[in-house]
Formats: sequence, structure tokens, C-alpha cells
Amino acid sequence: MTVNERLSEQFEAVSLRILTNARNELYITMRYLDLALSSLRIQITTDLKGIGTDGLSLFVHPKILADLYERNRLKVNRVYLHCVYHCLFRHLFKKTRPDPELWRISCDMAVESIIDSLYVRSVRMPRSRIRLNWYDILKKELKVLTAEGIYRVLSRRRMTEFERRQLLEEFCIDDHSLWPKPEPPGKTPKPETELLEKKWQDISEKTQTEMEAFSKEASHGDGDLLDEMKVENRERYDYKGFLRKFAVMKEEMQMDIDTFDYVFYSFGLSMYGNMPLIEPQEYKEVHKIQEFVIVIDVSMSTSGELVKTFLEQTYSVLTESESFLKKVHIRIIQCDERVQADQKITCREELDDYMKHFTLTGNGGTDFRPAFDYVNELIDRKEFHFLKGMIYFTDGLGIYPRRRPAYETAFVFMEEDYEDAQVPPWAIKLIIEKEQLEEEAGLRPDYQFVWEEEQK
Repeated sequence: MTVNERLSEQFEAVSLRILTNARNELYITMRYLDLALSSLRIQITTDLKGIGTDGLSLFVHPKILADLYERNRLKVNRVYLHCVYHCLFRHLFKKTRPDPELWRISCDMAVESIIDSLYVRSVRMPRSRIRLNWYDILKKELKVLTAEGIYRVLSRRRMTEFERRQLLEEFCIDDHSLWPKPEPPGKTPKPETELLEKKWQDISEKTQTEMEAFSKEASHGDGDLLDEMKVENRERYDYKGFLRKFAVMKEEMQMDIDTFDYVFYSFGLSMYGNMPLIEPQEYKEVHKIQEFVIVIDVSMSTSGELVKTFLEQTYSVLTESESFLKKVHIRIIQCDERVQADQKITCREELDDYMKHFTLTGNGGTDFRPAFDYVNELIDRKEFHFLKGMIYFTDGLGIYPRRRPAYETAFVFMEEDYEDAQVPPWAIKLIIEKEQLEEEAGLRPDYQFVWEEEQK
């Protein structure tokens, strides 16, 4: 064995011992991370210019690790935990944003903000003035510092090149080059990538359950971790598919190709010349929205910008030809502690006109009951015949009805302005992301909103 090979073995042995001690120290102070900490194999390599993970292993350059340990052994603990959190929050599998460098910064800031919020000896270090300033900026706009939320905030700021370099130096401590390469739009991820993502989703959900089960024991030290995990593990919905829950079966005048029998058609043409024995049916059964209620919480606690986003996307979905019947009855109601406005929509043209001249009214408290009472009155007056459901867009801070109505009800919350609320068991609780809505429905730029409270 050569001298270089012997030195290489010694470096590897020392590096493994340092990382094993770091993992043990993290486990002792955060037992709920046992499964996550033990899910990454340790690989000592000189092929990587730093420390990083691919979701299966933790790759470490021995010299980089030695330098970190020499400066402060807590830095080793933090970078280990940093990579584990990337996996727990599935940053590795999320699609890259238009600005890849800013997305990398956002993922690292989300992870570092959680580590900085932990009150445990194994990772606790003084926070720099730069970090504190940026955390203050982000927390003014976000309740939970997720990577997606941070990216939105940073994208809206006109950041200088100096600020970018400052963020990279302050927060980006690991190598992201090993993360799975995102597939092009419309192409399904590789099976091994899907399996790896599913594995970390299961680990994340089990870790969350562990934290909630022993919340009293862990609450003094877990910082913002549990809040972040609740957001990341929250079930995601296809908003367009969700709206279909309120559709009814109806017949429309259109060719029903699905019931067309080509055998009889071809037989008739071959036997009798130009006389087919069967033709397509002129009516087709379809699932579309016919009667529907949208209620907008216009109280002081609801963000006008989020109301605008919600309406833009709902409008875009509803105006698709396959979404609702030609003859419809949609009511758009604005309500705070009383019903402020009610608009009846019977066709696409009326919906277009309403959205072009929409005005948000109201600025009082939040009480959901008046909207339900008003809709029940409309039903009693026979204005609704096939009402399937109501979507109530709100921040959740209000008085809910005690009794379940005769129609399905969904309380919709926008993720970035969501306040945890005790939604009644008879109602659907739907939390949606602004980016998700924009992807599914697309923005319609051909109308302009007017906000009364902004004009005052």
C-alpha cells in the first residue's frame, strides 16, 4: 500500500468518525429525526467540491469537512442537518423555477431559517446581522418560511448583484449539483426519482407524526420545524378537478362519439351503398357545473391581493368550454358580517363583463352565517333547483354555522395567508397555493379589478 493510499484511508476513517458523531449528537437532541438521520448513507469522495446529497447518500469531501470541523464542530452538525432537511421538504424533487440561482438560495434560506429557530445545543449558533435582517423582511410577508414563499418574495424584489452574492455566501452551504435533474414539462419523472420522492414523503409524514405525538417534550426546541412540515406534507389538490365535485349530469346537444358503433356504420355502407345503419347520437351526457355559489370574504382580515388571485383563477377555470353548461346560474356573493353584494351570472358573457368591472366592497368583521342564510333564502324562493355547492374564500377567522347546509360547502384558504381554523366537520377544508392556481388555470390579462378599500 502506498503512502497516498494509506493517507486516503486515514482521511476517510476520520471523516466517517466526525460524521457519525455529528449524527449521534443530532439524534440525542432531536430524537424525532431518527428515521431521517439514518436514511442517508455516508460517502467520502473527492469528486464533489463540498458537501451535498442526492437523496440516497450524503457525499462529503474530506478536506472541506476537516476545515469545517476545525472552525467549529457545530458547523458539521448544521450542514448534516441542512442536507437532511432538504430531503424532508423534498426540495430535491421540486421543479426548478425560472431563476435557478434564486431558487437555490430560497431552498437554502428556508432550511437555514428552521435550523436557526432550533433551541438545541447541537446546532445553536449566533445569527449574523444579515440573517436577522432577511428573516425580518421575509416574516413580514410570510407566516411560514417555505422555499416557494421565499422565492416569491425575493422575485418581487429588485435585488442587486451584491445582495445575491451576499445571500449565496450567507445561506448556501451545500452542493445542489447532485439533485435529480428536473424533467421537461409534460414528461413524467423517472421511476427511481418518483420512488425516492415517495420514500422521503413517507419519512417526512412519520417524522411529523412523531413530533405531534411528543409535542410537549419537543416543543421547547423544535422551533419552526413542525409548522414547515405541516405545510410541506399538506395534501395538494388539482383545483380544476376540485371544481368538478360541484358538477351535475346533464345532456348537451353534441355528437357522442363514445357510443358510436363503427361496425354497423361500415356494414351499412358496404351493403347498401351510402346508407349507414347507425349514426352518432346527437345528445351526450356530460358532467358540468350548472348551479354554483362563490362567496368572497371581504372583511378587514382578508387580503385584497389574494382575493384577486383566487377570482382570477376561478374565472379562468369556469370560462373553459368544458367546465360549465351553456345555461348556468352562478352567484358571486361578497360578505363580511353581512351580505354586501350579490351578482347573478347566467352565461359566459355576463361573467366576462362582471370580471372586467369587478369592485370589492366591505371592510367589516367576519361572520360566515349571513351568506348561508342568504343562499338558503334563494333556495326557498326557488331561484336554485340543482345547487350542488358553495366555495367560500376566506382566511378562516370567523363564525361558522352550526348546522350543515343541504349543499356541499368548501372553505378555501390561500396558503400564504392561511390561519389555522377549526372548520366544521361537515365542510371541506381546501388549502391551495398561489403558484398552483396560476399553473392550472393561467392568468387572464383582459380585465381590470377595482378595489374600493384601496381607493379610500
